[in-house]
Amino acid sequence: MSQPRISTLSNGLRVVTRDMPGLHSAAIGIWVNAGGRDERSEQNGIAHFLEHMAFKGTPTRSALQIAEAIENVGGYINAYTSRDVTSYYVRVLAGDVSMALDVISDIVLNPVFDAREIEVERGVILQEIGQSLDTPDDVIFDWLQEAAYPDQPIGRTILGPAERVSHFSREDLAGFTAEHYGPERMIVAAAGAVDHDRILRQVEASFAHLAPRAATARVPARWQGAETRRVKKLEQAHFALAFEGPGYQSPEFYAAQIWTSALGGGMSSRLFQRIREERGLCYSIFAQSGFHEDTGMVTIYAGTSGDQVADLANLTVDEIKRAAEDMSEAEIARARAQLKAGLLMGLESPTGQAERMARSLAIWGRIADPAEVAERIDAVSVADVRAHAEALIAAARPALALYGPVKLAPTRARLAERLAA
Repeated sequence: MSQPRISTLSNGLRVVTRDMPGLHSAAIGIWVNAGGRDERSEQNGIAHFLEHMAFKGTPTRSALQIAEAIENVGGYINAYTSRDVTSYYVRVLAGDVSMALDVISDIVLNPVFDAREIEVERGVILQEIGQSLDTPDDVIFDWLQEAAYPDQPIGRTILGPAERVSHFSREDLAGFTAEHYGPERMIVAAAGAVDHDRILRQVEASFAHLAPRAATARVPARWQGAETRRVKKLEQAHFALAFEGPGYQSPEFYAAQIWTSALGGGMSSRLFQRIREERGLCYSIFAQSGFHEDTGMVTIYAGTSGDQVADLANLTVDEIKRAAEDMSEAEIARARAQLKAGLLMGLESPTGQAERMARSLAIWGRIADPAEVAERIDAVSVADVRAHAEALIAAARPALALYGPVKLAPTRARLAERLAA
């Protein structure tokens, strides 16, 4: 596999590609360093709305023509919005790379924001919001995020509240685009059967006219940790607990991932074995790490019955404490292996390659070689992991979200006390 090639246009837009010999397909995407974190309170949900509207037509293509252009050749086109980025990406065969790049460039650069299409898509997004609210093990993570970072852009839902989405106008969408979709915040990434020079020439032809613009500074994240409890008659009590973790730039970045994986990253993890396999208190329980440039979050989630939610919550806290005290070398080695395997397996996919390159370039300004990443993972010691866990516990500022038959669940304050005891 060849090394990534990186070029930067005079206006600041970056192009990164990686040729993957032997493949007959390619993934091409445009990553925009703008997402939910960049919204003002009155704009909450507009980054996601904008992502939807990109597919609803340009001056030269209707929404149907956009879909048909890709699907007529057996390709796949999609997008997503996160708190940090908005991504538009395509997967096609090698002979269709130029066409796919033309389509995806067109939808990002030239959305028409037709009034009728705005109303149609508004209805679609309102249905999406309603579906999310009807999915307890989905919406609880939005509530947990808000409890961790209340009254901040990073704490707001990606979809936005229905009352905001109901009133977004064409001017609102165009204004967000003008403010945040500058070339210096864009990365075009491609991997698979791709030719860097050809892609660079095409990107220059499409994007070189964009003028750089001053980026609006993001509101720094301030972890506070709070509790949200919503009692409702459901079959399951949904329990989500979170602690502030490190950001991407922190030296604890890899230690945090390893500790979270060992704690609850699979069927062999402590939480799964202790709470599901030994005690039978739940069907699903896991821990995961999320990272931003200036903060991070370690999240533990489980679903259980209303009469067992207290036992589950207390036992979870006990296991978190115990894991900080006696996490073994065998557990750390297994977590290291899981992280490295996940990294290498992801690199076998052109979509995974393009995503990794774009995110690495946005976060660190370079693309670390997989061997370098593996070395950093292997360098994390048991002492490093325990120190990270001890610091997390010592802060004792968890965020807690509960939903369903949760009257018997302990409060956040009680769990913090148990954690500190």
